[in-house]
Amino acid sequence: MGKKNKQFVEKVTAMEDDFAQWYTDVVKQADLVDYGPVRGTMIIKPEGFAIWENIRDELDRQIKETGHSNVSFPLFIPESLLQKEKDHVEGFAPEVAWVTHGGDEELGERLVVRPTSEALFCEYYSKNIHSYRDLPVLYNQWSNVVRWEKTTRPFLRSLEFLWQEGHTAHATYEDAAEETDKMLGVYADVVENHLAIPVLRGRKTDKEKFAGADYTLTIESLMHDGKALQSGTSHHFGTGFAEAFDITYLDENGDSKHVHQTSWGITTRLIGALIMVHGDNRGLVIPPRIAPTQAMIVPIAQHKEGVLDKAYELRDRLKNLVRVGIDGSDKMPGWKFNEYEMKGIPVRIEMGPKDIEKEQVVLVRRDTGEKEFIALTELEDRLPVLLEEIQQNLFNKAAKHREEKTSIVKNMGEFKETLDENPGFIKAMWCGALACEEKIKEETQATSRCIPFEQESVSDTCVCCGTEAKELVYWAKAY
Repeated sequence: MGKKNKQFVEKVTAMEDDFAQWYTDVVKQADLVDYGPVRGTMIIKPEGFAIWENIRDELDRQIKETGHSNVSFPLFIPESLLQKEKDHVEGFAPEVAWVTHGGDEELGERLVVRPTSEALFCEYYSKNIHSYRDLPVLYNQWSNVVRWEKTTRPFLRSLEFLWQEGHTAHATYEDAAEETDKMLGVYADVVENHLAIPVLRGRKTDKEKFAGADYTLTIESLMHDGKALQSGTSHHFGTGFAEAFDITYLDENGDSKHVHQTSWGITTRLIGALIMVHGDNRGLVIPPRIAPTQAMIVPIAQHKEGVLDKAYELRDRLKNLVRVGIDGSDKMPGWKFNEYEMKGIPVRIEMGPKDIEKEQVVLVRRDTGEKEFIALTELEDRLPVLLEEIQQNLFNKAAKHREEKTSIVKNMGEFKETLDENPGFIKAMWCGALACEEKIKEETQATSRCIPFEQESVSDTCVCCGTEAKELVYWAKAY
């Protein structure tokens, strides 16, 4: 490795030495974001936004396939509107940003900069839902939200971030429950099959559920450092918001009933998950299905006659098959190799004079670094297969890591010891008492991540208090 190339790699702190700094280095060196002028805000640059666009486009496709329509609601919420649902406003109060002036004039009523849009959708539904014929209402919006976080990190926690938020209204509790389950399944599909991140599916405890919800379903993923990340949530509101906002409809018998509502969302923190699950000490690793560029052609000795022409011919051949780029700049090949490894492009295609002579190319995998010599006549067949192999390998690798970092414990001594020696998911029984959940967090900094749908019994007693256990819970320290 040349001196310049070595210096390029050394800009990234080894994840084993300082995982938090490694993360920050990768975000910066892969050119995903820059810091905004206000503390805790971020500028998502083209490389980062292109990843979000691919996540967004796939999720948007599935949202529309399940019968939902996209809408756009305002950024500002009157304080009186937010105050209508007590649990909801108390849950968001510490993170709310307020607008107190318009121009030079003080406003008669403070405005909230949207932290989430339940109040706005509920106000709209109260005026526009009248009959059972109006139901279900299946809306989704893509927007930005503001939450005044104390500690921030790009993608994971920022004052402003991008997301989608679904808001639906149904005639019955069962219809809303079906919607809540369905959308969690959509999230799991996108995260597992496109981002190659295995997830746990389950229900949040009452302590961890969304403020104002009857219950919250979640998908939880495990990062390389053994911390969990909530990767998507789907909430069943029951009639709580409908009662607060007077959202009623006349059923088939002419009786007035409250609607049952749901809300669900994922955010740009998924990019943070992608970085921390698949990244390595050479930088970002992007699963092919979500990668903006799936293959990058790097001409070797491009100053020699015909090399660049052949490289561009190859690009034109492949552009309808995969998302392919080409670097025809005058930078050294070694610099380019490190650049595209840092940016996580799944496959590098090398082509030099000797390759042209042999009518072949060299394919280099980002996930393993393995090289493969492929005849030009076989490239169209091999490249899509190779991309799928990389996609599956990344998922399998992440699943194996999660399995290795998942432990079963039966008492608090084992709980604390495991968190120190093998941080990750901890499977432990719980009695259902809030006091035990709070004690575990106080003594270990671990929180309940979910009550998994697939229950099993690993002990008869609660991991904290030793009384009869009620259910299995996954616990972990989390972002």
